[in-house]
Amino acid sequence: MSKKIVFATNNAHKLNEVRAILGENIEVQSLKDIDCYDDIPETADTLEGNALLKARYIYERFGVDCFADDPGVYSARYADENGHNSEANMQKLLKELDGVENRKAQFRTAIIVIVNGKEHLFEGIVKGSIIKVRKGTSGFGYDP
Repeated sequence: MSKKIVFATNNAHKLNEVRAILGENIEVQSLKDIDCYDDIPETADTLEGNALLKARYIYERFGVDCFADDPGVYSARYADENGHNSEANMQKLLKELDGVENRKAQFRTAIIVIVNGKEHLFEGIVKGSIIKVRKGTSGFGYDP
């Protein structure tokens, strides 16, 4: 029997990536799997704060072990305050960096895991640089 945990996200791409990484030993359930169709507030001004808000929301309302991430307080709404338009975000970023030589960047995310009521914080950072043109078609968000 595998361990069950809920991933507090509506992003199907993220859900599929996490399921592939964790394999069969951990059953990663979606918000839909627990009948959660709520718009979970992300009102904090830090990655850790938003991940904590989402994880606590699920744990307190549904009583299940869960985890939530936040890869960017404003990154999904970079080009449009009201939406999540990856294409528009990438176009705006490349336009604003046009002519800029120093394109060093990093991706940082925070993950909060709540198991048996205990909260655990994890952070990940990947350093790199932003290329001058889009490359590839796989992934989601800013991946290309």
